[in-house]
Amino acid sequence: MKKIWDQVLRYLFLKKQDPNAPKTTYVKLMHGMNRISILLFLICVIILLVRLIRHLIH
Repeated sequence: MKKIWDQVLRYLFLKKQDPNAPKTTYVKLMHGMNRISILLFLICVIILLVRLIRHLIH
């Protein structure tokens, strides 16, 4: 489980990148797509939480 969180933090530039990781174009593109996916997921979770809170208040 710790490795998953380490990878997520690396995708979001919150943790130092692994110096031994391959640096090919395909790996960079994959990491870019994963970064976009994680950010969109987090934005959607925030939107759902805001809607839930608004629904519970009214």
